[in-house]
Amino acid sequence: MTAAPRISFVSLGCPKALVDSERIITRLRAEGYELARGHAGADIAIVNTCGFLDSAQAESLAAIGEAMAANGKVIVTGCMGAEPEKITQQYPNVLAITGPQQYESVMDAVHRALPPVHEPFVDLVPPQGLKLTPRHYAYLKISEGCNNRCSFCIIPKLRGDLASRPAADVLREAERLVAAGVKELLVISQDTSAYGVDTKYAVSIWKDREVQAKFVPLARELGELGVWVRLHYVYPYPHVDDVIPLMADGKVLPYLDIPFQHASPEVLKRMKRPGAQQKTLERIKQWREVCPSLTLRSTFIVGFPGETEADFEFLLEWLDEAELDRVGCFKFEPVEGATANELDGAVPQGVKEERWHRFMKKQQAISARRLKRKVGTRQQVLIDEITPHGGKGRSKADAPEIDGVVHVTSRRPLRVGEFTQVKIERADEYDLFGSAIGF
Repeated sequence: MTAAPRISFVSLGCPKALVDSERIITRLRAEGYELARGHAGADIAIVNTCGFLDSAQAESLAAIGEAMAANGKVIVTGCMGAEPEKITQQYPNVLAITGPQQYESVMDAVHRALPPVHEPFVDLVPPQGLKLTPRHYAYLKISEGCNNRCSFCIIPKLRGDLASRPAADVLREAERLVAAGVKELLVISQDTSAYGVDTKYAVSIWKDREVQAKFVPLARELGELGVWVRLHYVYPYPHVDDVIPLMADGKVLPYLDIPFQHASPEVLKRMKRPGAQQKTLERIKQWREVCPSLTLRSTFIVGFPGETEADFEFLLEWLDEAELDRVGCFKFEPVEGATANELDGAVPQGVKEERWHRFMKKQQAISARRLKRKVGTRQQVLIDEITPHGGKGRSKADAPEIDGVVHVTSRRPLRVGEFTQVKIERADEYDLFGSAIGF
């Protein structure tokens, strides 16, 4: 047998980019390439970049530099590949640059630099493909691109307009993942609730029946697979209301990740985002009436151009009323190519910092208050990590890496990927603490 060519791989950016990386390494392994642990021991290196923020671009360029220094033969792909001149200015000798989702171009570049050695008895890939997440959860990407034109965002420029996958393709992938042992499917895209708009909700055949490429029908079908289904990046279109009964019935997790971004109508107008936040508060109230266990997570931007103190105070008051469970907050950062850069009323950095701290203090109190209500309850927990006295896991209210965790003490050894019933004994601003009482 000839030694298999070896490739090192770095994946940066969001879960959507991670799924792109998984597709590439699955193709690589299917063609007989091996994955190296470090750049120095590889024949070539691949860096999947993020280009959404200037700070992310700096991280990507640093990763390319490390690969060049340790290996010298580097293929660059991902969002920064949409603006190749930014890469070639610093690293003119990279082997190739491709944009996001350009899997065939990546493979072509690999074939040119390092032709595959085919070994039919060794080149085996599991049917679900190779994953960069732990075995018990996986990201399920249902579409690429985005039709929105938020003024602070360049994703449509980098990844194009919305392009939805056929529902049957998504469901086949989900079924393969579940068969391989995945206990939680994290549904992602740039705009999950817009799924199928571009195809006019085209029908495809799944298990001898027709399924629309549409948000709620897809969620309903995924809910029949018998695993946790978590919905991310859900733009609050009116039809999102229709998924709440599925959560109340236990078909999908009672969890919505909705990027509200702000609450002030004036700021939202400048962001080119929906501005009826009072109506949103009414919808949140209705959602919780239908599904009292609903967890709401969101992200916000402070210091957006033109944001006044009155706008910011409006946001803080809105937070008090909305009582969101999990919240991330970012200080506005100009992104090259975003139309927000042309807006007047730039907020000084010191003011951004001060508002960010006030925002976080406000939300920490809200999150702590909502978590405290769970003390004394029993929660189903999916174990992610083993600790000396038990383990760390996540309840239905916690997405991996972005939300809090549940610290579990247990008399018997826990196993990664198992479900455990936990009695919650205390809480802090972000995490829960409890004891295993059932398996």
